[in-house]
Amino acid sequence: MQAQTQAFPRHQRLYFGALLAGIAGSLDSYTYLLHGGVFSGLQTGNCILIGVEVSKGDYGQVLKYIVSILAFILGAIIIRFIQYRFELSDSLKRHEIFVLIYECVLMVVVALLGTHIPQMMATAILSIVAAGQLQEFRQLKGGPFTSLMMTGNLRTLGESLFNGWLVGQSKARSKAIDIGTIILSFVAGAVLMGLLVPMLKELAIVCSAVMVAITAMILMVNPER
Repeated sequence: MQAQTQAFPRHQRLYFGALLAGIAGSLDSYTYLLHGGVFSGLQTGNCILIGVEVSKGDYGQVLKYIVSILAFILGAIIIRFIQYRFELSDSLKRHEIFVLIYECVLMVVVALLGTHIPQMMATAILSIVAAGQLQEFRQLKGGPFTSLMMTGNLRTLGESLFNGWLVGQSKARSKAIDIGTIILSFVAGAVLMGLLVPMLKELAIVCSAVMVAITAMILMVNPER
């Protein structure tokens, strides 16, 4: 088991993916609770809510969802640009750490300025953060992974449960445990933020920033590829 664990870089291991999922859940919970029911990462939900508001003729509510969607696209472009530049430079190898620090800084900005800037701007900044995480961290133990969207993970969990316990595939059982851990971590992040927001309001995002800082430190201490 130890040898199998060591085969993967730190940022592809289960505990790291669980941290990322917790961060993603906390971001969506934060913006949903404080910024008018908008999701920072779950853009499928925002697209659905656009349709709901249009069907009701409440066009004034549509803009906040569109802002989040556009900011998410911008966030993906920014990180793709960073990845491209790092690929061209032999001296810049650890872009995962750079992206995590970048995310942490943006979260701190929202914590400090949250009461002084429009809600849509704060949501846009966190949508950029969510997109960056999705763009950068896309593998878990060498396989495809998303820390933001649980629909695909739930499908994978169902498939793995069938293959693992009804077909008898041991690898599928291990995968089911991994995916289940990711899903529970996402929910736990949302729960944590749901508990903190009533007490800390805009400052609750500091908790997410601390989780990001922890993930960065994991990569900084005894870094490996």
